[in-house]
Amino acid sequence: MKAAYIEELGGPEVLRYGDVPDPVASAGEVVVDIHAASVNGADWKVRTGGASPITDFPYVLGRDFSGLVSAIGEGVEDLQIGDAVFGVCEAGQEGAYAERIAIKASIIAKKPDDLAHVDASALALTGLTALISIEGTLELKSGETILIQGGAGGVAGVAIELAKHIGARVITTASAENHDYLRSLGADDLIDYHKQDFTELGVSCDAVFETVGGEVAERSFEVIKPGGRIAFIASGATGVESPRQDVRSLRPKVVRDRPHLERIVELFQAGAIHSPEITRYRLSEAEVAHRVSEGRHLRGKLVFEVR
Repeated sequence: MKAAYIEELGGPEVLRYGDVPDPVASAGEVVVDIHAASVNGADWKVRTGGASPITDFPYVLGRDFSGLVSAIGEGVEDLQIGDAVFGVCEAGQEGAYAERIAIKASIIAKKPDDLAHVDASALALTGLTALISIEGTLELKSGETILIQGGAGGVAGVAIELAKHIGARVITTASAENHDYLRSLGADDLIDYHKQDFTELGVSCDAVFETVGGEVAERSFEVIKPGGRIAFIASGATGVESPRQDVRSLRPKVVRDRPHLERIVELFQAGAIHSPEITRYRLSEAEVAHRVSEGRHLRGKLVFEVR
């Protein structure tokens, strides 16, 4: 099968496109013929060696996908060949930048007909992360105010829609060129981080969802009410230690399971969330896509159209 892979760690130029062995379904697994796979910020960190070290090459990157079941392993009874499915690889597994992937059947979900493959792949990991962060970790409530840092990103965009669906007031940071896009997602107040310091605007929030990292993460504690909480997804495995005893610092645990994916489908079909804005590439253009992703100023999601 064709795949985008690396044979060494390094910059985007180490990405290759070519043939790798076809996967085989073990017990409890299915093989999915991938139609679309998304690019995540973690992918280029893996490519450079900034995440878990890779020693087995060639290595196929990619964590979330959408496609059709083409083979079924022993013991799988709830999926059939030809089923349209989408999902996210379990922690420690990758391989979605390819024409096929073998994956545990229990952690993927059926894709409804009204959700296109490119949209399903764009919503898989972004949707899981936003859902678990906003509903599960922050336990956001109607009437609360939340600051979502880096609103134009894929996860943050879904989080904006989800927070508005819950009934919260949403403030977000983004460059001015993305403000109209974020208003269309439901953001109530927008801060142009090029011109405005979010800590000096008198904002007082019940919660912050932090997707940027670095100094922005550290300074987010300045805009939280006593008793508030911050969820971090761009500051390492443990987030940022709270400098305030009256503010909780949280690191969402983004589980891979079918119930959360089915919740994403439910929210999508209810019109509460939508697929992020998508820029499309072919697998052979993986180097180009990674250069855009690593630049960290993209809007929405980058998706490979595999078939």
